Amino acid sequence: MSKSGMGMGLLGLSTAEEDIYRHFLRNPNTSADDIHLRIHSAKDTVHAALDRLHGLGLLRRTDAGDITPADPETAVDRLTDLRLRELHHELQQVTQSRRLIAGLRAEQGQRTPAPKGVERMEDLAQIRDRIDDLAFFAREEILSVEPYTALTQENIDHARPLDARCLRRGVRIRNVVLKEALGHPPTVAYLRELTAQGARIRVAPDISERILVYDRHTALVPADPDDTSRGALVARETGLVANILALFEKIWDQATDLTALIEEPAEGAAGLSAVEQRVLESMCRVGKDEIGARDLGISVRTYRRHVADLLRVLNASSRAHAALLARERGWI
Repeated sequence: MSKSGMGMGLLGLSTAEEDIYRHFLRNPNTSADDIHLRIHSAKDTVHAALDRLHGLGLLRRTDAGDITPADPETAVDRLTDLRLRELHHELQQVTQSRRLIAGLRAEQGQRTPAPKGVERMEDLAQIRDRIDDLAFFAREEILSVEPYTALTQENIDHARPLDARCLRRGVRIRNVVLKEALGHPPTVAYLRELTAQGARIRVAPDISERILVYDRHTALVPADPDDTSRGALVARETGLVANILALFEKIWDQATDLTALIEEPAEGAAGLSAVEQRVLESMCRVGKDEIGARDLGISVRTYRRHVADLLRVLNASSRAHAALLARERGWI
């Protein structure tokens, strides 16, 4: 364990692998011949650990046959990316766990499907929590019709991490919004951001329906279409959900793609997408890429790709240079 109290086991290294890596940090360009004696481990364990560290790129062999370690920042970045991919895969498996239900019911001798129906919810906080849960566990598709005229910053800040997480996991998002919302710049910026991440958004001139459908089996609509404060209905009845889906598809077919109605930002007025703008602001404010990526709800790799693009657009030699140029041009 390191003096800071945090070991590399959290990033997927075994005790032997961490001990070996730390040994070569202290003793770079040395031989591995007697490393098993130094860390008090069996030769087989050490050989396996060395092979894995080489495979991860944490150690490399010099022309002279000695071993040198990767820089700690590079090592931690590689292990973090690998661990995040593993966790993402595990999370995908967890969110697909409902597929176990049919098999478990068969074991129990129940051939009938799980009970379905319509649930009425009246507490607005409870409704919001249910929507968050349904979005979090969505596996394939989220459909929505939302006749708002503007999104508050609070709305955007709440929705951004959930929307980004769904899109990163490959969940399809199709959303129809009211055309009037295009008159609100923050709302347009967020819709453009979602589109850049893979969401499909269409605009309708006159919609009053409010519809949310998750994975084509759970729908949420207002209990009273004229007064949303009276609660919501959560429907899982196959026939009812099918009718709600048909209504959504009708609205979708009659709506217009967002990209056909909004102008691209003019070159020289920044010419950046909403995501690029946020990365630029983050790059100038935050020191570590991991923190910036987490704040924006994107992967470190995607964050760094945007940073590289920004450096190229600004013709900057470094991030500090890019920040200076962006300020001079009034981009931030």
